[in-house]
Amino acid sequence: MNIETHLQACKLEVDRAMENYFSGQADWPPRLKEAIVYSLKAGGKRIRPILAIAACEACGGCRENVMPVALALEMIHTFSLIHDDLPAMDNDDLRRGLPTNHKVFGEGLAVLAGDGLLAEAFYLLSQSTSNLEVLRDIALATGSAGMVGGQVLDLEGEGATLTSIDLEKIHRYKTGRLITVSVTSGAKIAGAKPSELEALKAYGERIGLAFQIADDVLNVEGSREEMGKSIGSDQDNQKATYPSLLGLEDSKTKARELVEAAILFLKPFGAKSEALSAIASYIVLRKN
Repeated sequence: MNIETHLQACKLEVDRAMENYFSGQADWPPRLKEAIVYSLKAGGKRIRPILAIAACEACGGCRENVMPVALALEMIHTFSLIHDDLPAMDNDDLRRGLPTNHKVFGEGLAVLAGDGLLAEAFYLLSQSTSNLEVLRDIALATGSAGMVGGQVLDLEGEGATLTSIDLEKIHRYKTGRLITVSVTSGAKIAGAKPSELEALKAYGERIGLAFQIADDVLNVEGSREEMGKSIGSDQDNQKATYPSLLGLEDSKTKARELVEAAILFLKPFGAKSEALSAIASYIVLRKN
């Protein structure tokens, strides 16, 4: 599989579905809609929705059924990026090569655009799936026991001396749980068996951590042009990262080992897991 071609094709499909969805929101305040669409259209790899689609298909499901969940996951991810870039958080000027939301629309509207995306994600989930377990899982992975909780731990860890256990907890909450739930949600929409869910959860947990380690590495040695954002911000903000704790080479090794372990859990799915396997490998090879 040519993973770049596959990811681009899936991204275009997700983007079309997203555009169709938001074109129907005529009763929103125009400036709010503009701010929301600005960040959604700013680019991005759509890894979370693509993982949901790939997991659904690996379990015998179809894209049409999982697409609303995929869109909701991307809305949640984009909400987190808008808020993460705010002056009170990481204070970034660039995201995906463009000025961050608050630089274009102001801090107040950026906060509200993020809030609107989060609410819309759960509205979409409530309207599009009868699987309340999926809705519950995504809420848990997003909130205080997931991404939001991880952001808090990340803020509290700035300038502090953390252990590898502390750092892994931050990464699993901040990034890992939303990636893992993207995988398990796609599987549940397809009606996956308990054994399949267990294997895919283990896969998701490992690639989720690998993804954040790769991000830490790219923040050190990536280029501003490829990343589309400032490089070295983790060090500037005195954040605890794997490169600062283990060094660059050991961090890369750990990420590769996690991906290799993740792929082993895909064996029961055979050829149906080709996309999931390729995405896992891509996570540590990507340049942005």
